[in-house]
Amino acid sequence: MRTVSLAAALMCVSGVACAQQPPCGQPEPVCAARESVFAISAFDPLGSAVRIGADTLVTVRHVVADEAQITVLLEDGTKRSAQIVPTGFKGDLVLLKVDDFPEGPVAGIEDAKAGEVVFTVGADVSKRTVVAYDQGTVTALPAEGHERARLHSSAYSQPGNSGGALVDADGHLVGIVASGGEGRFEAIPAATIALLESSSGPAFADESAETGTAIRICILKLDEVRPNPRRLSDQDAQAIGTSCRRSNNRQNLDLAAQALGQSGRVDESIALYEEALAIDPNAVNTRLGLAISLHIAGRFEDEVVHLKRLMQDAGEDGQVLRLAIQAGIWGGDKELSEEAFATLERTNPQMAKAAKRFLDNPPPRPKPRQ
Repeated sequence: MRTVSLAAALMCVSGVACAQQPPCGQPEPVCAARESVFAISAFDPLGSAVRIGADTLVTVRHVVADEAQITVLLEDGTKRSAQIVPTGFKGDLVLLKVDDFPEGPVAGIEDAKAGEVVFTVGADVSKRTVVAYDQGTVTALPAEGHERARLHSSAYSQPGNSGGALVDADGHLVGIVASGGEGRFEAIPAATIALLESSSGPAFADESAETGTAIRICILKLDEVRPNPRRLSDQDAQAIGTSCRRSNNRQNLDLAAQALGQSGRVDESIALYEEALAIDPNAVNTRLGLAISLHIAGRFEDEVVHLKRLMQDAGEDGQVLRLAIQAGIWGGDKELSEEAFATLERTNPQMAKAAKRFLDNPPPRPKPRQ
């Protein structure tokens, strides 16, 4: 999974390596933001990074892990080496220092605004360039009082974009692209970069190395178990839980929770999802994962609490509606079931037919799974 070379993954960005950068198709300031975004190769064969200083890039830590040397691909197709700046920052963000970095524009930072239009700018493996993708909107600002909470949007991103820029319509950097799926995407708020800078430098070398190693172990163990999670040993389950917790990355907690749940360790899955949700209460995918694990465990009353929030944040999602109908009946909240069914009738009439049969003749409440 992580053995593809950068040269094979991304042959060029622009200039010498390509005749010219392809048309952007977005507002001019957004297109201009591509000049401060670079493809990089490290622990992940392809990621992105954003220029915030003369010789400094910022990217997400899970792309670089503990790699001693990172390759940065310039827009003329040539390469530069970069190194991790040691950090004690408790989040999925890291600075890179680039050797012999040519002059170029630096991203200007702004705070995101609720509901505003935003764009992902990052390396695209299929188009072999840095791309500004179609617009989305900010769906939730970082939860107040949660330092590691993320910026949530509907701005599309894909593998290779991690570490790239989330920009507003004026091309200002509002976030660093981190993760996403199911139409819900996350970025680390650009304002967090100041916290990163204040906790980075040689004094943090040991702490930084521990985090990098934890990321590597967490992700490689998850890669190993993904084809057949049911065969996960107790030793590997413990290694996943420990390393993913130490990786300082909420997304890794989600992935670990998913893997442990699929292996039948539902209580451990629930605990990890709860830790992740405490970091970012606005993370819809985390809350949905927790609801699924609670559903499997037969803890419907606990699940109902999260489904009520999910009905607010993702109320037309088919899986949310299905869970809400079932958990509402089995968890003693008929009003939730009726609300979910009414939405399902409007958004998916075919699926609503099966839901109506369930509501008319609900089966007995399943026994809790241990």
